[in-house]
Amino acid sequence: MSIIQAIIIAIVEGITEFLPVSSTGHMIIAQHLLGVGDDAFVKAFIVNIQFGAILSVVILYWKRFFQSLDFYFKLFVAFIPSAILGLLLNDLIDDLLESPTTVAVSLLLGGVVLVFIDKLLNPKTEVIITFPKAFVVGLAQCVSMIPGVSRSAATIIGGMSQGLTRKQAAEFSFFLAVPTMFGASALKLLKAVKATPEIFTSHNLTILAIGNAVAFIVAMLAIRFFVGYLTKYGFKVFGWYRIALGAVLLILLGLGVNLNIL
Repeated sequence: MSIIQAIIIAIVEGITEFLPVSSTGHMIIAQHLLGVGDDAFVKAFIVNIQFGAILSVVILYWKRFFQSLDFYFKLFVAFIPSAILGLLLNDLIDDLLESPTTVAVSLLLGGVVLVFIDKLLNPKTEVIITFPKAFVVGLAQCVSMIPGVSRSAATIIGGMSQGLTRKQAAEFSFFLAVPTMFGASALKLLKAVKATPEIFTSHNLTILAIGNAVAFIVAMLAIRFFVGYLTKYGFKVFGWYRIALGAVLLILLGLGVNLNIL
């Protein structure tokens, strides 16, 4: 992987991580279009540049993130389901990460859900986030382990199903991303260090550092845009985007087009 390829993938991560369009799906698509292979370092890079995105949440919401113990307990309750399933299904998830078909189908089906979700769920009044509500959001997050299913969309919809407003649900989704993404990234990093320590050359470590820095900057901008847009306009535009992208990918795959075109 070159530095330019790493920067492009990191920009994709920063833009899409907190949008309901699936950051993992978009990074897999970008990886294939750029002709980047599926070696051990690339797999570690795809997951670990999420550290930069995590930091953007902590910086933007630092006053609210460092609050009461009750807040952290609720985050922990929401984190438990994905932590358990992530450990149990880690190998299966790694296999799915290599499948553009899985990504394409998930993008399309998820898009259909987003097109109609505003009519089904659109609470207007903020509510208190209780432990049961937090747990339901955590369960919803588990669906996003399928590549192409947006973690952001799954958790926001899960929150709205519990009466949270769009803004409340989006911000809780951002907070929940911190332990979830940190855990996934740390696990992947530890596995890579243990299995293939030789991949962490000075060149690759530089690429990883640059990727995280780019993802951090871009994610900060994306979060500011997304909260305002979602609060005012809802999910529909993201739904149609996912449907269009998923359909195009399925058509290309159906025609036998090799996505490693560049």
